[in-house]
Amino acid sequence: MENHVKKHPGYSTYIFVWLALLAFTSITVTVAGIDLGNYTMLVALGIAAIKSVLVINIFMHIKYEEKIFKVFLLLSLFTLLSIFILTLFDIIYR
Repeated sequence: MENHVKKHPGYSTYIFVWLALLAFTSITVTVAGIDLGNYTMLVALGIAAIKSVLVINIFMHIKYEEKIFKVFLLLSLFTLLSIFILTLFDIIYR
């Protein structure tokens, strides 16, 4: 039986990720006020995806979990990507 030592992030990492999430939220609000045509929703969804990756990896500690958790995470990300693509097609072809 192997003894794995898992390193968790320190407080500085949490603070950095929190500041990044605040910055991405500000960018999302700013983009919502700019007319980018059909790309407004695409940019907002891309920023939301980046924010979710940060939260999942750092705050939920998935980065340090076993492989089975990562497999289910990839499955849920595939589902999320499918929803994004379907939403994009709905917006484009209205």
